[in-house]
Amino acid sequence: MNTIALKSPPDAEKRGRKASKETRRQQLIEATIDSLAKRGYSETTMADVADGAGLSRGIVNFHFESKEKLLVATLQYMADEYSAHWRAALQKAGDDPARQLGTLVAADFDRSICNKRKLAAWCAFWGEAKSRPTYQALCGSRDEAYQNVFVDLCGKLKQDGDYSFDPPVMALALSAMLEGLWLRLMMGTEEVTRETAYQSACEFLGAVFPKHFSRDGQRVETAT
Repeated sequence: MNTIALKSPPDAEKRGRKASKETRRQQLIEATIDSLAKRGYSETTMADVADGAGLSRGIVNFHFESKEKLLVATLQYMADEYSAHWRAALQKAGDDPARQLGTLVAADFDRSICNKRKLAAWCAFWGEAKSRPTYQALCGSRDEAYQNVFVDLCGKLKQDGDYSFDPPVMALALSAMLEGLWLRLMMGTEEVTRETAYQSACEFLGAVFPKHFSRDGQRVETAT
């Protein structure tokens, strides 16, 4: 009995090609993160990325044309990932401002975002940001929307707890504290781990918002 091979519909073939292209781009971006973490910015090459992804060097050139375009795409991916991460955490936190703030702080130390590999890649980009306007736009201290959420939450907690701080100033201090802990983690000192960094952030919340957080970062349900 003869069998007839059925040809895939044109739309299916197009989806397959698109999926393959997106898959390869993602492979190259992940390999770039690996190389940045292992070699640093200046020592990362297109050849390193191709080898790390298990793809030909011609494929790297086809998708990104240059090292700079590859690095910009990688930074954009990391920035988008971080943004999606905190937005998802905020959405799950409900409407309570204290719970929202505590959730955002905890999200900054989630293993999917806060790990040695990605911290090292962020460090590599931050080291170049001063001389590269594109990098400055993509990896500033925090994006504007994120900072505005902090300002808004600090304002609500100030009103609820009758605190005396200025919300924008406190939001800046909170962001600086979180960034500083990330930098300590990037340095890789033994006394600072993801767990101890989060504990330090919880101490900060308890000290600044004592009517809303205990020193271990737990929500104080009796806040007035």
